[in-house]
Amino acid sequence: MGKRILTRRRGAAKPRLTSPSHKHKGDVRYPVNFHGTGTITKLVHAPGRTAILCEVSFEDGSKSLQIAAEGARVGNDVVFTNTTQIKPGNVTVVSKIPEGTPVFNVEARPNDGGKFCRSAGNAAEIVSHDAKSTVVRMPSGKFRRFHPECRATVGLVAGGGRGDKPFLKAGKKFHLMKTKAQRWPRVRGVAMNPVDHPHGGGAHNYTPGKTSVARGTPPGRKVGKIAPKRTGKR
Repeated sequence: MGKRILTRRRGAAKPRLTSPSHKHKGDVRYPVNFHGTGTITKLVHAPGRTAILCEVSFEDGSKSLQIAAEGARVGNDVVFTNTTQIKPGNVTVVSKIPEGTPVFNVEARPNDGGKFCRSAGNAAEIVSHDAKSTVVRMPSGKFRRFHPECRATVGLVAGGGRGDKPFLKAGKKFHLMKTKAQRWPRVRGVAMNPVDHPHGGGAHNYTPGKTSVARGTPPGRKVGKIAPKRTGKR
């Protein structure tokens, strides 16, 4: 009886790695049904994220963590409104943002706090408006329709140059991935032996058969292209 491959031994269980909770600075979401002005009192480094956060204080003494826009500084005002006030860092509904404006932290549905375009340097683009929806071009290039009352922040997410500095040591990369609860390094399946991975074996890094598998394939055999819409050259 042969042994089960590494990915099969892991199975469908939850990851053994957990992201350290003390490195997460808190929940980042828009205040619900809030219209007013806040002031950035602090820029916050969050190791569990790629984006830079900012602490926004309001007149009633409450505070909220938000994703910082490119160019954000301590002392800047952040306006939460449902009118057209186009200034980097301001939060307003997508229906009031002019076409061609870059936005980030877009809500999937009104008052959910923000779901899309939250990583450093990311931005979506307002494409068009109609009576029932607003079309937004996502960073992937996909066009997506949003409810007119969904909110977004004007500008780009701060920290877009994070990839310019190279990782000079493997340990630096390891600790970065550890804060995000991701296994690293990941060995390629074609570099393994047949007993270790379905893509293993052979004198070269080559998979002799197809690498696409069905959506319902059991854990462990579910490697390669999982339920692809298409394969091969276009």
